[in-house]
Amino acid sequence: MGVVRLRLARFGCSNRPFYRIVAADSRSPRDGKHLEVLGYYNPLPVKDGGKRMGLNFDRAKYWLSVGAQPSDPVQRLLFRAGLLPPPPMLALLRKGGRDEERPVDPLTGRPISPSSEDIEEISEINGDATSS
Repeated sequence: MGVVRLRLARFGCSNRPFYRIVAADSRSPRDGKHLEVLGYYNPLPVKDGGKRMGLNFDRAKYWLSVGAQPSDPVQRLLFRAGLLPPPPMLALLRKGGRDEERPVDPLTGRPISPSSEDIEEISEINGDATSS
């Protein structure tokens, strides 16, 4: 058996996705055979505007403790549930610009705006002329 992955298996019809969070062998297909269903995730907002998610915390903790690797979307979901630390996320400052990066807020997915001190430090490092 290969590595166990915690990943999403897609259900629902076209344009109305619904996912189950499953523990599966990494070699099995996305919607194929799985070892255990750990929860569900509904990305479509309901009437109150929230996204629905359910998770069996005990079983998710067990699979993580025996070395199961979560996929990137499942890692973000487990972070929101409080089981994992925030995943590292970076965003480019300028499209097509240099390789300057800044951190992204893991809850919203939006770049964290640097403070004015950080902007001054970046301009000093790059040798940019600041208009004073």
